[in-house]
Amino acid sequence: MRIEDSDPARHAGIEYPMEVGAPVFAPIKVVEEKDKAVNVARQNAKQEYERIMEQAEVLMKQARALQARLDATEMVHSAKFSFNPIHGKIYHLYYDSRNAVNVLIQNGPQEWSCGVPDAWTYSMAVKKLGDSTWAVIEEENALTV
Repeated sequence: MRIEDSDPARHAGIEYPMEVGAPVFAPIKVVEEKDKAVNVARQNAKQEYERIMEQAEVLMKQARALQARLDATEMVHSAKFSFNPIHGKIYHLYYDSRNAVNVLIQNGPQEWSCGVPDAWTYSMAVKKLGDSTWAVIEEENALTV
């Protein structure tokens, strides 16, 4: 059987050589190529997923820090104090069990000349930030500042 075809564009689409000088080639194993493509896609998707999860973790950490600031702000604003707090200064929050109220003062637990009052329990050190929220200060930082 002889195939006569004068259209060279058609020759490029046929899966076997049509001319004597045509390069020899083997058919592509489609299943193997699909498996390779799927594996590459999975690997790239996994890398992208891990990158997104890292970003999500950073956002969750920021959200937890913001929630902690809001909690501290609510505690301070519900506390009893008789002065105008200054931005950037560290204050100390105590719980007065006699009156069942939080008290905000300037003295830390180590700064009392005669000791902390008996009915007071030290809660935390807080700092007023520029946006009028309050941040909890770690104990070692509060005592050295």
